[in-house]
Amino acid sequence: MFGSIFYNLWGALIAFSIYFFSTFQKPHTPLRIIISSFVAAIIAFIAMYIVRFLIAYILYTPEDNEEAIEDEQDEGKERLEEQNQETPVAQSTVEFQDENSEEIAQVVRTMMNREEEEQVNV
Repeated sequence: MFGSIFYNLWGALIAFSIYFFSTFQKPHTPLRIIISSFVAAIIAFIAMYIVRFLIAYILYTPEDNEEAIEDEQDEGKERLEEQNQETPVAQSTVEFQDENSEEIAQVVRTMMNREEEEQVNV
């Protein structure tokens, strides 16, 4: 089921309140109004099970599709592993990251130098 019994209780409370306040000004006895409000709350409580079931049914995703997607992903991973085995990598990722960070640092330094030169020239 979608949600929990908490939603059923909220539905019952809302139904009770709406029915109670809509019949409060009518010429009915207070006991009749309260009993009718409780009946409306019980009906709403049970109706919320149906609503929750319909929401769960609408949002349900079959497991067959998930398995098919997982199988396709596994095949894609196997293909990538085969390609990686065929073409050896010359540099490790750590070396690549170090070089990349050095290049970025150099670019930042040159940009800062240019900004300083522009401020001095102004």
